[in-house]
Amino acid sequence: MKIIIAGSGEVGFHLAKLLSFESQDITLIDTNRESLAYASSHLDIRVVRGDATSISVLKDANVKETDLLIGVTSSETTNITTCVLAKQLGAKHTIARITNTEFIHNRDEVGFEKIGIDELISPESLAAKEIELLLNQSAFNDTYEFEDGALLMIGLILSRTTAFVGKTVKQVADLNPDLKYMPIAIQRYATQYTIIPRGDTKFKEGDRVYFITTQKGVDGIYKLTGKVKIEIKNVMILGGSKIGYKTARDLCAHNFNVKLVEKGKEKAFEIADEIPNCLVIHGDGRDVELLEEEQISDMDAFIAVTGNSETNIMSCLVAKSKGVKKTIALVENMDYFQLSHSIGIDTLINKKLLAANNIFRYIRKGEIVAMTKLNNMNAELLEFIVTSTSEVCNKVIKKIDFPRSAIIGGVIRDGIGQIALGDFEIKNGDRVVVCCLPQSIKKVEKLFV
Repeated sequence: MKIIIAGSGEVGFHLAKLLSFESQDITLIDTNRESLAYASSHLDIRVVRGDATSISVLKDANVKETDLLIGVTSSETTNITTCVLAKQLGAKHTIARITNTEFIHNRDEVGFEKIGIDELISPESLAAKEIELLLNQSAFNDTYEFEDGALLMIGLILSRTTAFVGKTVKQVADLNPDLKYMPIAIQRYATQYTIIPRGDTKFKEGDRVYFITTQKGVDGIYKLTGKVKIEIKNVMILGGSKIGYKTARDLCAHNFNVKLVEKGKEKAFEIADEIPNCLVIHGDGRDVELLEEEQISDMDAFIAVTGNSETNIMSCLVAKSKGVKKTIALVENMDYFQLSHSIGIDTLINKKLLAANNIFRYIRKGEIVAMTKLNNMNAELLEFIVTSTSEVCNKVIKKIDFPRSAIIGGVIRDGIGQIALGDFEIKNGDRVVVCCLPQSIKKVEKLFV
């Protein structure tokens, strides 16, 4: 697949890195000589120096033969212009990164596809949405929704007191026949090894386990794992960044009590004016005395989203030491993901990863409508739409030649999520959620083409 990425910043470089690992034909465009030199020396890609809104630069990047152009520069105007020009010059599909979420909310009214933009993404909005989902499922470390919650992916760490530690998947299923859940991936404690569970797979203490479940099944998983659903009402946000602002605005709209700490005086006043039901505090969130004055120990959740990863991590650790039940830190360095639980922070989020997950589904074969990579795990979660020509159509799951390093987690039929076991027959129009390791992706894609 020929892909052009306009912008070699954080999101652009990360995307180029992930896509180059998949042997895609990548061309990276940017005006910054240094960032292009770094990308060229570290990745197996082609680089073109120049303005992505220049027709001659796009032609030099062979836009006419391009399957996908992704505009992820820091300027949404540049991204939109690049996508419009690329489409006119022959690019098959275009995606623009934007910061103004009005564009997403009014996309049908404006008709972006008519002017040449197939998809709009906002990493900041994706991060804010992820935070709100994590607060709503407070006992879990990872969450993802399919079709507005028809199916949910939830991730958690198994403690020593979890009832089913030491039992196999089949034993747990036999003991709890009414449970609406499916374990789809396990990472053993202190390893980077991802297991796609089978009936004889044993759950162990310290396992990071991902489940697919329905809304009705969530309470059952709380009960099964011994996790307690925490009522989250009082939230403190550190940092008035775009993510901090969007999170505060969305949480206030859902009747959370929100305090936001912002270091910049002017920005603090702006946020206070724009979100009147949010208490904005002008101060340095690294100041422990300030946090104590603002009753951090009374908070149910603490969210650190400043532009500095280390500040976010350290302030979350302070919040944990003061008894805050749920902590979420925004980090830029992917290496920090492996440290999150060993240092005591509940969840780390990374906007590059969220944006990449959102874009990745366009390079997968088959009718894919959603995709996410499991945090710090070598596995992907894909949602396919079954067509009449798909190999799996009108087949019972146990009779499908499915690779062992992949598993069907659930099926959404007519908007209703179902946990699909071996006797379930897949039909035309079903939305099938599959978890698979990298080596099985191509085989799984062929089943749904």
